[in-house]
Amino acid sequence: MRIRIVDAFTDRPFTGNPAGVLLLDDVFPADDWLQNVAMEVNHAETAFAHRLPAGGEADWALRWFTPATEVAMCGHATLATAHVLHTTGAHEGPVRFATRSGVLIATPAADGSITLDFPTAPLTPVEVPPGVAGALGAEPVAAFDTGANVGDLLVELADEKTVLGLAPDHKALGTYSSRGIIATARAEDPSLGYDFVSRCFFPNVGIAEDPVTGSAHTALAPHWSARLGRDDLTGLQASHRTGLVRTGLRGDRTLLTGRAVTVIEGDLHA
Repeated sequence: MRIRIVDAFTDRPFTGNPAGVLLLDDVFPADDWLQNVAMEVNHAETAFAHRLPAGGEADWALRWFTPATEVAMCGHATLATAHVLHTTGAHEGPVRFATRSGVLIATPAADGSITLDFPTAPLTPVEVPPGVAGALGAEPVAAFDTGANVGDLLVELADEKTVLGLAPDHKALGTYSSRGIIATARAEDPSLGYDFVSRCFFPNVGIAEDPVTGSAHTALAPHWSARLGRDDLTGLQASHRTGLVRTGLRGDRTLLTGRAVTVIEGDLHA
């Protein structure tokens, strides 16, 4: 069985967010096997996909596992899977994935980018929970619940410098949401090519800091579109690997556009 490591939301190896991708023959193996493969790959997510019968609402079934658990939504591993399907010739044109978050569509463009069509996260303003500032290492200016699919607490911080300088207590952050914390601020200099910055910490699914998080941008897009007055924006996720996500708010759907590059391909003997 072929396994690939793909860096997503980047066009350069060793940046963006790496994901394992396995294209399966016809059905998903047992959950414990899928989880063991994800543990072995040991990246933020490993994606497993198999082709569905023609004529249905989706073309491929898709699931995502972190080294610790299965997740309901993952943007970068979906982008990585679409990249593998198109670069290997396994699928041409837009691909519809059947997932735990409904049917998600990935559409390739002539320039090599891929656009994901994801549900927009419903943002609900909440009081900043006591203790968040201490765990995060900075005082939020606002906080939002991102709904069940994303499962994070989104916190806006004072400025980009504060986001870049975070050194949080990862264990303590796990008490404030089902997955983790999205920290964000407005870009100090939009001429650099991005409108907002973010960092994502997901201790409850075994990820201390995620390099680039597509699903988080389904919450970041409506948050910053409301503040900046534009539906189409670019976010910089300022992890040590960094990555850019172009967002397009379309009501209850959010478009996430990026590139991907395959860095490793080999055989899985298990």
